[in-house]
Amino acid sequence: MSRRTPITTDRAPQAIGTYSQAVRVGTTVYLSGQIPLVPETMALVEGDMAAQISQVFDNLAAVAEAAGGSLADVVKLNVFLTDLGHFPLVNEVMARYFSEPYPARAAIGVAALPKGAAVEMDAILELER
Repeated sequence: MSRRTPITTDRAPQAIGTYSQAVRVGTTVYLSGQIPLVPETMALVEGDMAAQISQVFDNLAAVAEAAGGSLADVVKLNVFLTDLGHFPLVNEVMARYFSEPYPARAAIGVAALPKGAAVEMDAILELER
């Protein structure tokens, strides 16, 4: 019997490959990377970089909620950017979605992301039960 439970929601973009939106193992939930896709259209959100970052956080929040948690349960966040010059904006937008104590975090510069996105994030949640 597998201890892994896949998490799915239609409030976040559907997987575009061979992966789950998230997987729960015990009280830990591993959220797959989210890019700024609008769930209803599966197209990149229109607007500036702040809109893209916000859409990614909205997508992560939807998957976290489907797992029985919220962004407040994020203990580790990985941020992938095609331009690390956007990192200060990530901090600015992130402050609207998170409060102290903030999760541990890494910011990684990458050459390219799926569908030409400029930002992708994944996360790990730790739930009470």
